[in-house]
Parts: sequence; structure tokens; C-alpha cells
Amino acid sequence: MEAKRKAYLQVALTILIWSGFIMVSRLAGRSVLSFWDVTALRFGTATCLLLPAIWSWRHSLWQWRMFALALTGGLGYSLLVYAAFARAPATHAAVLLPGMMPFLTSVVAFLFLSERPDPHRRISLALAALGLACMIYSLWRAGTPLAAGDLLYLSASLSWSIYTVLLRLWQIPPWQATTGVASLSALLYLPIYILFLPHHLHAAAWSAILLQAGYQGCLVVIVAMILYTRAVSVLGAVRVGMCMALVPGLAALLAIPLLAEKPSGGQVLALVLIMTSALQPWTWSWRRRQDQGEDIEVA
Repeated sequence: MEAKRKAYLQVALTILIWSGFIMVSRLAGRSVLSFWDVTALRFGTATCLLLPAIWSWRHSLWQWRMFALALTGGLGYSLLVYAAFARAPATHAAVLLPGMMPFLTSVVAFLFLSERPDPHRRISLALAALGLACMIYSLWRAGTPLAAGDLLYLSASLSWSIYTVLLRLWQIPPWQATTGVASLSALLYLPIYILFLPHHLHAAAWSAILLQAGYQGCLVVIVAMILYTRAVSVLGAVRVGMCMALVPGLAALLAIPLLAEKPSGGQVLALVLIMTSALQPWTWSWRRRQDQGEDIEVA
């Protein structure tokens, strides 16, 4: 019981960091920094901070499994999501990025782990599906159907879902997974960035560079990754993926004062449905244990 409570606290902190991640990344997408620059800051900063851990894990990083994690939860996810933030609003990200994770994590978990959702989780997935349908319909009514940025959000969500299930399947320790993803992503990406890709760091303010380096390279890659990995090892990939559906509502609320991006009526309805889908298993567990006269714990 204590381990589960700790894991849910780790999930809550991850939700807060991810919600801020949407705001900070959207700010980068509006600035002179390209998604190539933000990706370099993300993994360059993380690798510098993790040098002691990289040395400690140096003999176990060169494995094909670690490269698979780096290509899905590291480099692949980052390039897709930063490219999306340069093309679509944060309110779209709030629904299409974490909102798709319960679907995609459930599908990938079924394919990799033969893990079937129980009836209550199916209800949650149906509610999330309805929310996504409302989002797509509201965009269509506004004359702006799913565009390149939205498709990139969905692709990033798929990449992260695969990473989540692989973590559960291979049971790699949190520090080792975090160190491997950050260092191998930097190793694969930074030489290409330095030699061949466009640079805009010289045109950006130091405050913008430090914000992206600190938030992306420290909080997102290291702190949130460790919290997320530990939670997955205790709660499972699908359950943690369902909890991540709480991110959309918080991110959409933050986008109003911080980015002046107000969701439409259809997007608000989509957010409500997705939030309900995330809370539904918790509500059912609370009612079941209350009826049985047990101590209340979300299982």
C-alpha cells in the first residue's frame, strides 16, 4: 500500500512537470529557437548533468534495448513533439498529446504484453474516445481540420506509449533508463545537429536559452523521467498512462493566462470528457471499497 501511495505521488509530480512542459515548449515554438535547437538543449543539458551516472552505467548502456528506449522515449518523442509545438497551439497539445496516451498505451500493451483492459478501463477509454471525437469535430467546424502539427502530436504520443510499455516489459531500473535515454539520444543527435542542422541559439535571449535548458534538460528529462519510470514499475504502463490523461485539463487552464490561448467550446467539452475518463477508475475503486467498508485506496 505504501509503495502504491508513493507511486501515485510520483505520478502527480510528473503531471505537474508535463503540464509545465507544454507551456515551456509552446513558448519555444513561438520564439526564434527551432525545434532542432530545443532538442539539442534538452539532451545536451541532461547529458552534462548525468555525467557521473553515465560513467557508473557505462558498461550497460550499449545495449539494443537501451537504443530502442532512446529512439522512442528520447530522440523520437522529442523531435516529433517540438516540431508540433512550432505548428499547433498548446490547447491542441493538451488534448492530442497526453489525451491519446491511454488509447495508444492500451493498444501497445495488448500487442506487447497481451494485457487486456478490464471493463472499467474500457469505459474510461470510451470516454476518452468521445472526447477526442469532440476535439476533431470542433476543429472541423472551425474550418481547421487536423493539420501537420496535430498529426505530429499524435505521433509523439504513440512514440511515448511504446516507450512506456517497453519500460514495463524490460523492467530497466529508473536511473539506468534515464541515463541511457539521455546519453544515447545526445550521442545520436548532437553530432548531426552541430554539423548539418540550422542553429538559432545565437539569436535567442539568454533567458530563453536557460529556461529551455533547465526545464527541458533537467526537470523533464531527469526528474520527470525518473518519477515516471518508478511509477510504471509499481503501477503498470496502462494505469500510469490513464493518470497522464489528467494533464490536458491542467495544461489547458495554464495556457489561458500564460499563452493567451483560449480553448473553444468543443475543446472544453473534449477536455472534460478526457478528464472524466482519467478519474473514472479512481471513482469506481473508491465506491467499491466504501461499499465493502475497506480503507479507501485507488488500486
